[in-house]
Amino acid sequence: MAGVYIVSDNITSPLGTTTADNFAQLKNGISGVRLHNNSMSDTSFYASLFGDDTFADNVQHTKFEQLLIASITNALEGTGLEPAGSKTALIISSTKGNISLLETEVHTPELNKRIALHNSAKLVANHFGFITQPIVVSNACISGILGTVTGMRLIESGQYETVIVSGADVISKFILSGFQSFNAISSQPCKPFDADRDGITLGEGAATIILSSNPKYNRGIRVMGGASSNDANHISAPSRTGEELAQAINASLKQAGLSSSDIDLISAHGTATIYNDEMEAKAITLAGLQTTPLNSLKGFYGHTLGAAGLIESIISLQSLKQNIIIPTAGFNQIGVPTPVNVCTELTSQPLKNILKTASGFGGCNGAVIFSKAD
Repeated sequence: MAGVYIVSDNITSPLGTTTADNFAQLKNGISGVRLHNNSMSDTSFYASLFGDDTFADNVQHTKFEQLLIASITNALEGTGLEPAGSKTALIISSTKGNISLLETEVHTPELNKRIALHNSAKLVANHFGFITQPIVVSNACISGILGTVTGMRLIESGQYETVIVSGADVISKFILSGFQSFNAISSQPCKPFDADRDGITLGEGAATIILSSNPKYNRGIRVMGGASSNDANHISAPSRTGEELAQAINASLKQAGLSSSDIDLISAHGTATIYNDEMEAKAITLAGLQTTPLNSLKGFYGHTLGAAGLIESIISLQSLKQNIIIPTAGFNQIGVPTPVNVCTELTSQPLKNILKTASGFGGCNGAVIFSKAD
């Protein structure tokens, strides 16, 4: 089976437009979360947002599409890769895409087409000259991780040599009001796994990971395994046992040929909602990882929806490269009944294998493992 190497990556967020910029900000403890008062809400809210004029819609591309294009462009720089090849695929991951157009445009059949994710994927693919049909992965908040796992499987099956996985989401009144209707938005910057947590903080951004089986692109890190599962429990509430996320974790470990003791860091989903953090802690314990160092990056980026799995995976890749663990912003005191080892300060230690997890509405769960290549 072909090895799957990480060729290049990018994060485009309110913290910076390159992976290096973003990681430097995190090492300095800088968060993109700010208090906002704007037309998205009648009340003030915390979120990590771009400036009003950043990536504003233009005639050709929406803000969502511009984010994808900017992130892919940066990830491709210096790689020598040409998208226009029969063995190169594009995967777009998002939960909402252009849904914000419903707020500003007249509802017509043309608008329905413009909002469709496959239409945005084609526009982005055409911009770069892809000749293969783009693939859309939209499965709530595991979309970024599931896109990575899908790319890995397409390469391992021999269908493609290179897969570019890019994800983005933009926060709008439509999205914010939806989470507000659940009473899910925190009244403060979110506090993952903390006893004082009271909900999520939203964020927007984009990220890209380029995968390849070609050994010449071996930059020292591989995707070793990944899996998904579903709670079959509730449309919005997660499993109460964590068994299903644990299944995805264990399946990923099995594919990677690793045991729980081999994992050096968990990049958790860590949304800071009461039930998600409890479920995730139970799943981590069921998988035998309760003492493994763990962090959540939502306090820095907010919840970036379909981009979250990719943004947080890329920070994990930087942690592997630099042997640095980023702390969990907002965490003070453990607040889940099944305790996990939440990182509270910037830490330097040898890292070889990192597990990234995610869960989302509809009961979906995802896990992926990144390792330093031997």
